[in-house]
Amino acid sequence: MTEEAILKGCLQKEPAAQRELYNRYSPKMLSVCYRFAHNREDAEDMLQEGFIKVFSQMHTFGNRGAFEGWIRRIIVHTCINILKKNKKFNESVDIIHATAIQVREESVPSIVQAKQVVECIRMLPIGYRTVLNLYAIEGYSHREIGEMLDIEESTSRSQYTRAKAMLEDILIRKKIIQKPKVNVEWLASVKR
Repeated sequence: MTEEAILKGCLQKEPAAQRELYNRYSPKMLSVCYRFAHNREDAEDMLQEGFIKVFSQMHTFGNRGAFEGWIRRIIVHTCINILKKNKKFNESVDIIHATAIQVREESVPSIVQAKQVVECIRMLPIGYRTVLNLYAIEGYSHREIGEMLDIEESTSRSQYTRAKAMLEDILIRKKIIQKPKVNVEWLASVKR
């Protein structure tokens, strides 16, 4: 089924088209949810709520940009809204369900090491992790992050700086890196 046929079918609320859309995009979107979630169940709940929004807002797509990017924005915003609603910005997370990620930066030479870095990111307090994910991986500006999280732009910047420092410390303690400084800008290539 082509993307165009899926879109048309979803607009007409055809179950087969909705199932195809979900099957095609849910694995990637679940990995997005895992980066924000406390555990597997929370990630799956975020995914389900996100896809409910995708289906209900399908008429707003309008073919302006990539369809997958549109879905991803809805999923990210759903994750953020759930975190804000549940006030989970100070809890720890587990990493059992981290998925493989693509890494293009030479400073992180292997997928195995990238998975270890994702594990370490998930060890950050959820506020730090959320800002790090939104800025370094999703590409939002600090202004946009501030608006999403109802925080000041300067708070987003300081949380990002603290997240990088804490991540560096964790990476050194776990002997994933040996350098005194880590460049987390490669995280932009983590999108999955």
